[in-house]
Amino acid sequence: MTFKDRLYPPSGLRVLISAGASGIGATIASAFIETGAQVHVCDVDASALQAFQGRFSSALATQADVANNDQVAAVFQAQHAHFGGLDVLINCAGIAGPTGGIEKISPDDWSRTVEVNLSGQFRFLHHAVPMLRESSSAHVICISSVAGRLGYAWRTPYASTKWAISGLVKSLAIELGPHDVRVNALLPGIVEGPRMDSVIRARAQEKGLTEEAMREDFVSKVSLRRMVTADDVALMCLYLCSPAGRNISGQTISVDGNVEYL
Repeated sequence: MTFKDRLYPPSGLRVLISAGASGIGATIASAFIETGAQVHVCDVDASALQAFQGRFSSALATQADVANNDQVAAVFQAQHAHFGGLDVLINCAGIAGPTGGIEKISPDDWSRTVEVNLSGQFRFLHHAVPMLRESSSAHVICISSVAGRLGYAWRTPYASTKWAISGLVKSLAIELGPHDVRVNALLPGIVEGPRMDSVIRARAQEKGLTEEAMREDFVSKVSLRRMVTADDVALMCLYLCSPAGRNISGQTISVDGNVEYL
């Protein structure tokens, strides 16, 4: 195998992506499909799933809320029935959670953020690990955030879950290493797209600024002075699942242009 060949994932990988029908998840799914992977996406949004299947008819798509135990179990029943196993799990599901001072955040909003962002990742890992132990190309990639390495005022529920994902990944990499299962987290920074637009809008309202001024403020905190794209995140996923990434495990990898502070 040449050096060039080692930069691409092997064809035929069985890949499951939570929240894979839109946003970063859909871009990751598209990248794996392009490399010849057998892709299964799940998403809570039925219309997004329909649109995704319209673009990628070869992919399996299952509607599921990652906060619902029964629905997550059904995702893995479908995975086993259609593909007979699993090689790569990409835990991508997450919500922005509320924006506001800690005294203004409701217990329900806090709990919902934890249920989706952290417990949702646990639910998928709970079902995925027995399948991954049987794979010769096993890898888990948990999508976290730059908020998982920096403090993030007015976004405490979100940041808390993203910091917790780092602990989850570090611990699970040790647990699964003897089974040759790699586990890593990706920490995207300020990612262009509708979700970031809504975050900027909410933060601007909180601070009494225009959206344009708030956007400039966000970018000024990035060493490269630009946002990243979903493609940047997808390409890192491909690299980690390639032979070139065979000895990368237990890492929290920032894909963020070096966000200096939040």
